[in-house]
Amino acid sequence: MMSKTTLASASALLALLAGCTIVEVGPDYESPEFDIPETAMPDAGLPTTNRTDIGEFKPAEGDEDVRAVMTPEDMDCWWESFDDPVLTGLVEMAVTNSVSYRMARERLAASYWELAGAVSPFLPSVSGNGAFSRSENGKYTSSGAGRSRHGDSYSLGLGMSWDLDLFGGNMRSLEYYLASAQSTAYDTEDAWVTLTAEVASQYISLRTTQQRIEVARTNLVLQTETYDILKSRFDSGIGDELAVNQSKYTVDQTHASIPQLLAQEESLKNALAILVGLMPGALHEQLAECPARDWLIEPSRLDGTPVNLIRRRPDVRAAERDLAAQTARIGVAKAQWFPQLSITGTLGLESSKGKHLLERGALYGSLGPSVNWPIFQGGKIYSSVKAEECRTREACLSYELAIQNAYSEVRDAYAAYTQEQHRCEALKSAVKAAQDAVAIANDLYKNGLRDFTAVIDAQRSLLTLSESLVISRGDITQDLITLCRALGGGIGQNGPEASSDGDASGQAESI
Repeated sequence: MMSKTTLASASALLALLAGCTIVEVGPDYESPEFDIPETAMPDAGLPTTNRTDIGEFKPAEGDEDVRAVMTPEDMDCWWESFDDPVLTGLVEMAVTNSVSYRMARERLAASYWELAGAVSPFLPSVSGNGAFSRSENGKYTSSGAGRSRHGDSYSLGLGMSWDLDLFGGNMRSLEYYLASAQSTAYDTEDAWVTLTAEVASQYISLRTTQQRIEVARTNLVLQTETYDILKSRFDSGIGDELAVNQSKYTVDQTHASIPQLLAQEESLKNALAILVGLMPGALHEQLAECPARDWLIEPSRLDGTPVNLIRRRPDVRAAERDLAAQTARIGVAKAQWFPQLSITGTLGLESSKGKHLLERGALYGSLGPSVNWPIFQGGKIYSSVKAEECRTREACLSYELAIQNAYSEVRDAYAAYTQEQHRCEALKSAVKAAQDAVAIANDLYKNGLRDFTAVIDAQRSLLTLSESLVISRGDITQDLITLCRALGGGIGQNGPEASSDGDASGQAESI
């Protein structure tokens, strides 16, 4: 694939050719400026042990807020902050072997070749031709004059044409292809950002699902132990049949939740395999065991409005380059109003005898200018110009919308990231209370002070809250991934230009 130096070379050529035109038709492109409000992000703050009157966690203020500030440098290769070699290996495999990302790189290569082809109108075009013909005329034909005649014709020649871009139509066309190639390059970067975020998101979803399975199985062991005790007592004639049945359906209910989680685990493993360019099932052995670790990292905060991070998002930059490309098309359309001056020429050899074809007497040639000026086209050119102007205004609105959506995505992701931390703190407290409730309910039931319904309710609450806590911890990490993606993170030193084709299966073995 061509390097991005191709874009720099094309820009230099464009600047050189700009001085070779008499009139530059169409508007010169100027990037519009859209104000991003200087309002603070919706930060819930680091939760503290302090509570409000209704029990909500108060956010840390002043010296209590010890979170590090998230910087643009932190966005580069952000997945490495999880310190998980498996995740890092999956990301490296994905950006090398992912089919969807390789498709994006092929689109980029195609746009570079289209850009290279856009230079051709500035150069003379030369074509060669050769022909041999034999004519026969019978004596009764008008050319025969009473007797049969025949003749041969041999010819070799060159044709040349050079369009002089006096009014800048070709230059505007080159501007269009250059901006389009730049837009495609940013689309490729956006595909990189999306891919890295998707791999990390699916990986965290997998580990969260595996932890939920572990929670269900742990609770299943406790519930089964309770059921076995109750069943044994009932078989001995000292138990409660109602309590046995209540315990039994609690065990079965927990059993019923596990197959769904196992199916979800299978689906996530297959999705990860496809993301890294492998067939489903290829990563099962490597991803089978969930390591006994936590993927939560120290909370970070944004310092004010991350304007620079939003503006550097590849999709926002691509929208701006699309606007530049569409602006150039106005000039391409307007150039059709003006005369097109060309220099054409021919040089060749022609003879009726093959043996004389290469002699001086067979030489012919011509050279001279020609002008083509559309006088009346029935409003076709005017309509084309107006249509391109409408498309340019649409592209400008699309660029503005891209900035609005980017800003919204950052605010949404940051709010979810910080607020989920408050939710997680509340769930931690709830799980501790549920664990105590299970122990108390068991003691009360054994001493005959409560029926078994209290035990059942306590066990169910513990299972529900434990699972909710696992999900919440996973959601915090997922929200952080979404925030990094919304800020355009993931380009850095190992960005799209550094990726190259490789052997996915070999890398899979190294995870």
